[in-house]
Amino acid sequence: MDPSGFTYSVNTRKIFAVAPMMDWTDRHCRYFHRLLTKHALLYTEMVVADALIYGDVPRHLEFNEAEHPLALQLGGSDPDKLQQAAKLAEQWGYDEVNLNVGCPSDRVQSGTFGACLMRQPELVAECVHQISKSVQIPVTVKCRIGVDEQEPNVSLFELATGVLDAGCNALWVHARKAWLQGLSPKENRDIPPLDYDIVQQLKNTYPDRFIGINGGIKSIDQAAGFVSTGLNIPLDGVMVGRAAYQNPSILRHVDSAIYGDDTTSVELDDICSAMMDYSSRHLEQEGRVHHITRHMIGLFQGQPGARRYRQILSVEAARPHADQRIIRQAFESVKKYGEVAELAG
Repeated sequence: MDPSGFTYSVNTRKIFAVAPMMDWTDRHCRYFHRLLTKHALLYTEMVVADALIYGDVPRHLEFNEAEHPLALQLGGSDPDKLQQAAKLAEQWGYDEVNLNVGCPSDRVQSGTFGACLMRQPELVAECVHQISKSVQIPVTVKCRIGVDEQEPNVSLFELATGVLDAGCNALWVHARKAWLQGLSPKENRDIPPLDYDIVQQLKNTYPDRFIGINGGIKSIDQAAGFVSTGLNIPLDGVMVGRAAYQNPSILRHVDSAIYGDDTTSVELDDICSAMMDYSSRHLEQEGRVHHITRHMIGLFQGQPGARRYRQILSVEAARPHADQRIIRQAFESVKKYGEVAELAG
């Protein structure tokens, strides 16, 4: 059994996930997000399989136990190396291992993994097969609907058929193409049009398999709509990326809206104290408080005092001798407005 008892199920337990995001969803970010939601599935940044086989494993895999449920996203295209990396993920206590078949960056293209693997569904299926036979934790895939000139009605369904037959427990679909020729990674996050309908069509084709959706989702209400029991065949999960990172206060509604749990308490003083304690421990290990505070900048987006709060955490916290007390200073800059002592809705 995995550490948190985390499992995938169909049409009974909906899952909300914070998407894996390079340079953003590191362990400090995830610890902060966990203070806002106790149920959401959190993802690491993508870790290349070679980095675990030949590199510093603790640096890539260490995490705080509070982060569960937690998934490790792997990058790679060599089934044997991915199998080795997945075994390490299980040994270190991750709740899931996810294969990246969606990242469009130049670096992943040169390494023959990420979104370019949409062109090699048989190889992706073999990778999933090798991983799934070697670990007991869930094995999942995150993909696009296609790349470049591919027809999504063919490319997405071909990939889905292969990986689901190979042992994939859940398929997370970013509902956009990736244009590997002509668009930058940043442009690939916005310019290709969203096609939510094709993800729903995929779910209709595989009603008994876990299909989750990602891409352009900006609010918890919108997220909840994708997994609504009022739909004929609701999707099984919803994954939010930039909206959750840039405006993390939306995460405080996840437990109620998605999981039906109204018991999560999100108090400003508790968040402030927890992040100060966490930062103090990081400083004792010769880290810098800015490593942590950079992930907290969007917490009061749109509220009185937010500008000063951002300034403190982005500029003053980056000074060489800043310590955990800078977090209290930032929170106090917002609390002085009185009526915004609670997080925004």
